[in-house]
This record gives sequence, structure tokens and C-alpha cells, in this order.
Amino acid sequence: MGIEIERKFLINPAKLPKLTHGYTIKQGYIPTRDFTTVRIRIQDKEAFLTIKGKSQGASRLEFEYHIPLADAETMLESLCAVSHIDKTRYLLVHQGHTWEVDIFKGLNKGLILAEIELFSENEAFELPEWVTEEVTHDARYFNSELIENPYLRW
Repeated sequence: MGIEIERKFLINPAKLPKLTHGYTIKQGYIPTRDFTTVRIRIQDKEAFLTIKGKSQGASRLEFEYHIPLADAETMLESLCAVSHIDKTRYLLVHQGHTWEVDIFKGLNKGLILAEIELFSENEAFELPEWVTEEVTHDARYFNSELIENPYLRW
């Protein structure tokens, strides 16, 4: 059983270091009940099926599996209720932690988020100078919500 412990932040792009070696992500969500999410993700030429449970604080159950690329493309087109998210992800290491910086495209253009995955909810970490505000518990910034209510419509 996997547990994801993740915190999410807005950033000041003017303070970001130069971003290199990003990879593209296209993802959609299959409709579910309750607070479970089923995500289909294409990351460059790899594909994943991810099932996540309801968030409890900054933690939730997470199960992720590699799937064939052709299957993921079919699922995105046929099973995902709404559109999908397009973004480019960059990895930045700061004080021993890897930060994922997502630059969104399409209807979420202009949104840039940074996420850090932790081993425990109480794990200490230093915020980089480019972090401005924590949005971990603000549902508007969940990828599954950004599909339903894109950033450009706020």
C-alpha cells in the first residue's frame, strides 16, 4: 500500500532558477464516487494509471501502475469525463528535497505550482526563495479540480 504525502505551493516565477530538462504531462480523470480519483497520465512516452484515496491532511493512499501508452491514449479519449490537463514538469533539488515545478498550458495557462513529496507530515524542509504561498488544502489547485474549473476561468 502506498501513501502519498504531498504539499503544494504557489511560486514567484521571477525568482525561479533556470528550468531545464522538463517533460510533458497529459492527464485526465475517470469519474468516481466519493473522494477517490483515478488518473490516467502520459508522461513523455510513458503511461500510468494512478488511484488515489481521500486526502487526510497532506496524506492519502496512492497506487500507481505502468500501462501501455496506447491504452492510456484510448482511456484519455474515451473514459475521462471532461478534458485533460497539459503541463510541463521540471525537477529542482533544494536542501536535499526534490521539488516538482509544474507549468500549466491550455485553460490553466499562467498557473505555476510547486509540489514536494515527504516521508511524513511532520518532516521538516526549507522553503526555496521562489515559494510564495502554500495551497495544499485549497481544492481549486487539485489537478482533478483544474479540469472542472480551469485557472483561466477564476
